[in-house]
Amino acid sequence: VRLFSLGLRRLITSLPVNYSLSLSIPVPWGEIRGKAWGPEHGHPVLCLHGWADNCGSFNTLIPFLPQECRYVAVDIPGHGLSSHRPPGVFYSFPAYAVDVRRVAESLSWTKFSIMGHSMGESQFSTLYPEMVDGIIVLDVFGFVPTDPKEIPRIMRQGMEEMLKFEKKAEEKKRVYTYEKAVERLLAANPTLSERSIQTLLERGLTQVEGGFVFSRDLRVNFKNIERITLEQSLEMQSLIQAPVLLILADKGIGPASWEPSQKLTSKLLQDSVVRVPGSHHVHLDNPEVVAPFICDFLQTKVLSQQVKWSNKTVRHHPLVASVNCRDDDSNALI
Repeated sequence: VRLFSLGLRRLITSLPVNYSLSLSIPVPWGEIRGKAWGPEHGHPVLCLHGWADNCGSFNTLIPFLPQECRYVAVDIPGHGLSSHRPPGVFYSFPAYAVDVRRVAESLSWTKFSIMGHSMGESQFSTLYPEMVDGIIVLDVFGFVPTDPKEIPRIMRQGMEEMLKFEKKAEEKKRVYTYEKAVERLLAANPTLSERSIQTLLERGLTQVEGGFVFSRDLRVNFKNIERITLEQSLEMQSLIQAPVLLILADKGIGPASWEPSQKLTSKLLQDSVVRVPGSHHVHLDNPEVVAPFICDFLQTKVLSQQVKWSNKTVRHHPLVASVNCRDDDSNALI
């Protein structure tokens, strides 16, 4: 991981969660960019944004969350400031899960919590359950099961979209004025506040001659060709070991009448389901609405378990008598 402003390393270890630091993680085709908040040795929480968004999605929420955590939010490849995948490569949920594994390895995280909005709650928690100690799901059911009869059609559509794109790949992206870019994003997300629009565009636009272009890869709009059925979704969800908090917005994406979603919810969530007033981006528009539930979950389901483990370890450590902990020691792991 290449942290910018390395000369401030001592300060970085004790940064409050209302101050962020940029980071860059090398990957075979470029880099994954992101931001970090909180003490360097705090409990790790990986924040994954939704489709067509970027890590700025968590800018307003994180300052409300527990100070003792280290929050890292990344621009998922193809979004924000992160590199686009190589030509001819599809964007898929398994690929996003591999990206999470790359990020964790670069950060030397062996166990961490995941907070994912919409698409951002990848399949990682089922593929690497031993690495995840808490899951916070924001306005999505975790999986998108597909009717088996529809899978061939959807896969073919995604393939055709890619082939069509490759034939006109040399075409330049459309250039917008900033005002027109705001209008376009608002048209696609009419419930977003003006502040939220500006926050997402900080990483969602690239300045070029004559104006701005959207930074995300157009291929993220194509149909995801990696599909799984409801039965496969339930089987994968059964592998999850960590406690789960699901926060659903009353005007969000989750259709309460959709039978597969109801089955996923009843099977997965033995912990907590919370419904809050707001839209799909309630965590960005109104973070104070969801923050109390997230804080309580992290404190009672995740951090409290870390304290129990730490106390047990200290009680049995032969050097415990010589340990002198100070509140002002910014390198201390609390």
